Amino acid sequence: MVEFNGVKEASGSTAVLIAGAGPVGLALACDLVRRGVRTRLVEQGEELFPGSRGKGLQPRTVEVLDDLGLGEAVLRESGRYPRMLPWNGAQPGEPFDFAAPGEPRPGEPYFEGRMLPQWRTQALLHERLRALGGSVEFGTRLSGLEQDADGVHIRLTSRDGRTSTAHAAFLVAADGGRSTVRTMLGIGMTGESVDPHPTLVADVAVAGLDRGHWHMWPHADGGALGLCPLHGTELFQLTARFTEPGAEPETSAEAVRALVAGRTPLAADDVREVHWASVFRANAALAGAFRHGRVLLAGDAAHIHSPAGGQGLNTGVQDAFNLGWKLGQVLRHGADDALLDTYEEERMPLAAGVLDLTTRIHHGAQRRGRATGQLDIGYRDSSLAAELRTAPDGGLRAGDRAPDAECVTEQGERLRLFDAFRGPHWTLLAFGGARLPDPAAVPSGAHVHVHAIRDTEEHAEKAYGGGVFLVRPDGHLGIAADAGSDADEVAAALTRLGLR
Repeated sequence: MVEFNGVKEASGSTAVLIAGAGPVGLALACDLVRRGVRTRLVEQGEELFPGSRGKGLQPRTVEVLDDLGLGEAVLRESGRYPRMLPWNGAQPGEPFDFAAPGEPRPGEPYFEGRMLPQWRTQALLHERLRALGGSVEFGTRLSGLEQDADGVHIRLTSRDGRTSTAHAAFLVAADGGRSTVRTMLGIGMTGESVDPHPTLVADVAVAGLDRGHWHMWPHADGGALGLCPLHGTELFQLTARFTEPGAEPETSAEAVRALVAGRTPLAADDVREVHWASVFRANAALAGAFRHGRVLLAGDAAHIHSPAGGQGLNTGVQDAFNLGWKLGQVLRHGADDALLDTYEEERMPLAAGVLDLTTRIHHGAQRRGRATGQLDIGYRDSSLAAELRTAPDGGLRAGDRAPDAECVTEQGERLRLFDAFRGPHWTLLAFGGARLPDPAAVPSGAHVHVHAIRDTEEHAEKAYGGGVFLVRPDGHLGIAADAGSDADEVAAALTRLGLR
């Protein structure tokens, strides 16, 4: 046996085992592997999920993917949402915007949602994971678990029925809304049915339909039907709601073709291919806990959303971004594992708020807009947010998302803040002539990057004001202090953040 951060493990055992290689599991694996955390990612499917399902990336999620090294790839392969074109049979109506158009704002380089099919988002994350030295074990499902003070003992079953055991310091359930791990732990979900009617979603190749619009037949017999062109592909995402009592949609290619022919002017033969199809019912539910000992829940395993607001995949990826650095601090830098309690503290209330938002959008009580971009999400009420300034002269507070800006350092070097933040490290910034702390007070180690800012853009001056700011690895302000901040308070905040 060897000891890893106080946890006794068999030689070669895993620090974190992740169940589920969807966007959430892949994003978390990328973050952990780049931190040097021994990570194992298992997926019961034989391949990555093949469908479009979550096809939208919100601005904050694009920032997260940029931090993981995928910013250029996401912008290259994604596109804007097309305008929606309603039809009444064969008669087109007036096009309208799917969501309120995003407006460029200083400090927000990504201000609008991007369309990227879920299968492609996953493929980009998988490529990034492999480039970092990680991998996915396909055809491997988690079939049992027990945990004790030493970690989690896990039973895995392979595609041929053979079983094996694994040991991990921590287990993360990213295995979806029907989470096997959550069920094994006995963690319940509280929520409601948002829509009792089933919806079919499919990726189809369609002839004779222009790709410049998202086509909708809102009043078709049997329920509304939409065909949205998927950017960067020759496919459309088909969504069809079934409002007839007792309707049970079929997902065969023949049934999908008949559905399109029955609700639109298109012929069945116009549906050239059906690449993937599935049926769901819109629900909103929140897990009773996001942490159970050494097991943590993320993504749909922790919260299930109506797809109406385009929030599920995005909220899950941001769960991963919040959890990744905390696991890294515990497993690589000696932080007390009580730091992991703040994952639930910070993410559960936000997930509850997003559930409320998506339900309102589903019922037409709120339009998609600024709130769905998730750029205003912050953690001011978190126990990790240390606002130590006596008279803050900027708009930012500890816990807020740190905005981007072009800056000039005290050494005369040009610096873009998002470039400074990108990576698994912490960033210490001094603005407005504030002096950086004495070197003895700065957390040691290469995982803290320090910058004294001489000049910056007007919006950043108004946002940051003067002071010293410690930016967490997930881009939120952990500490906001000034020269007069009490040294003991700063030290206590660093301890809570896992840096002492």
